Amino acid sequence: MQQDRLKQLEDIIAGNQYRFYEIGQALKEIRDLRLYKQALFNTFEAYARSRWDIGRSQAYRLIDAYSVINNLSPIGDRLPGNETQTRPLVPLSPPEQRKIWKDFISTGVEITARNIKTFINERNAKEGRTPDRTDLINDEYMAAVQELLKQIRYAQNDHWQKTSRQTALLWHRIMQEAIVSMEASNGANT
Repeated sequence: MQQDRLKQLEDIIAGNQYRFYEIGQALKEIRDLRLYKQALFNTFEAYARSRWDIGRSQAYRLIDAYSVINNLSPIGDRLPGNETQTRPLVPLSPPEQRKIWKDFISTGVEITARNIKTFINERNAKEGRTPDRTDLINDEYMAAVQELLKQIRYAQNDHWQKTSRQTALLWHRIMQEAIVSMEASNGANT
């Protein structure tokens, strides 16, 4: 009985595995053609948040994932299976994406976001490029950065009228302390 249920659930997952691609394609068209204005939204970001409860970052990640899959699809039938697996390929140019993907697939390594990123980082190291280390940033630090950026956007929108020099210095000090404490905790973990 449980084996049958497992098979049913796995069929559901397999049948919806490429939904991220279709969602990204739809979001790209809505954004590019400004169709969100038909739904009375001023911005694509407001539309995605209000209509689909998708944040700006996730909406753009889905659009990027669509672009990567669209770029890779002519070169083979083995493609990234989810949006996360496309992320390491996004910063690359389309020709680089295809070359990296063909080389990665030829290794026979399991297709996971971590394995793809490791493969790209190792290749970059061989070529003397700086590897991507964004996965080392912890969630608390990113939340602090996002909050700071939100405060800066408020200040910019207000033309810095309500932001004092002391406030700007406080923001700087908080970020510096967060960086130092993150470095100290990373040093203690290694």
